Amino acid sequence: MNLSFKNRLAFYYMLATAIIIAVVFSIVYLIVQKAVYKNLDNVLSFEARKHTKEIKIKENILYFTNKAEWEETEHREVHMNPVFIQIIDAAGRLMDKSPNLKDEVLPFEGSKNLGENFNSKLNNRSIRQVQIPIEHHDKIKGYIIAAMSLEDSQMVLLNLRNTLLILFPIVLFGLFFVSRYLAGRSIIPIQNITNTTNRITKNTLNERVALPPNKDELYQLSASINELLNRIENTLQREQQFTSDASHELRTPLSSLRGTLEVLIRKPRTREEYEDKVKLSLTEVDKMTDTLEQLLLLARFDSQKPTIKNEKESLTKIVNEIIDSHSKAISSKNLRVTFNGQGIKNDLVPSYYSHLILDNIVLNAIKYSKANSEITISLNRNERGLECAIKDEGIGIKKEDLEKIFNPFFRSEALLHKDIIGNGLGLSIAKKAALAINATIAVESELNKGTRFLVRF
Repeated sequence: MNLSFKNRLAFYYMLATAIIIAVVFSIVYLIVQKAVYKNLDNVLSFEARKHTKEIKIKENILYFTNKAEWEETEHREVHMNPVFIQIIDAAGRLMDKSPNLKDEVLPFEGSKNLGENFNSKLNNRSIRQVQIPIEHHDKIKGYIIAAMSLEDSQMVLLNLRNTLLILFPIVLFGLFFVSRYLAGRSIIPIQNITNTTNRITKNTLNERVALPPNKDELYQLSASINELLNRIENTLQREQQFTSDASHELRTPLSSLRGTLEVLIRKPRTREEYEDKVKLSLTEVDKMTDTLEQLLLLARFDSQKPTIKNEKESLTKIVNEIIDSHSKAISSKNLRVTFNGQGIKNDLVPSYYSHLILDNIVLNAIKYSKANSEITISLNRNERGLECAIKDEGIGIKKEDLEKIFNPFFRSEALLHKDIIGNGLGLSIAKKAALAINATIAVESELNKGTRFLVRF
């Protein structure tokens, strides 16, 4: 069904209401029908039993004792819906009847309908009648039949049925247009959402959907779209910042390399000068290579969900390998590295990603530690899982920068620490690696006192 959302909403509402109205109308009709028949049946039962007391039986002949009073009553009173009374003997022969029957005879339906009210015909006109046995000395001597015209009642029921049938489509059509109008009013916020989102482009990401006044489902939808736009805007801003920072990080070693080579070709130099400049150039090339490798690693994390490698290794072994790999840097600053927790059992973790996480955090601890200070690495297992804490006594991080340290290329107060080599990608890689294995990284720091990282596997 190719209908607009507004028309579909109105149609489904009308369809549901049509079923309810049909059920209600049917119940109303049945209740009225039952009430009409019940009223007729009560009258018939009353009249039949009343006139049963006026029947005399003489030598198997049944007759009414007060027919003269009936005729006088008929002349004196106007009967809108007269009751017909008739008696027959046990063989079905007519014995007597009320004066208002004149030449007509009420049909006898046999003993199967005794005491029950049912519809019948009198001179091709609908009647409602009841048949009650007449007993004398515990024997059935005959039957009294009471009947009333059913045409007026049927006319009332027919008019009610026709009225309900006519009202049914009228109500439905009226309901459709009313519900269509109300549906149109209800989806105005959706139209506003559509118009707003159609206007939003890459250059107008700061625009947001207006929130409806009522905090209903449409309010939640608008709020969710605004949250999505916030995430998209933040992502684009991070990408722009990432591109800018990456360009800067690559431009700096390239500029240094170019400057060194230009100095070399200005005039002839000694072998020692050439070697110094070549070593300096190679250092810049190494910096650029490290940055590119880290950028490629981040790109792999962002482009697809990393596949968790099945190889697992002891966390104790990984930490020892990392400490050994950085032994030269540790010795150059005369640092004391204390490793606690070699006795931890069942310390297997994903080897590749765990090594990425801890290597970058430990390397940061070494770079930012003060000379002759201590780095403490502790392993612990508790109800929350396996934990590794790395604590240094370095320069620390400002509180307002703690939320930014995992952003690519971010370095807290980098201008104050130009002597510390780095590009701000290590913790970003550690964070991405942690997400790949569902690990978490928490950080606490106090400026000029040190930093503590807690990795929970």
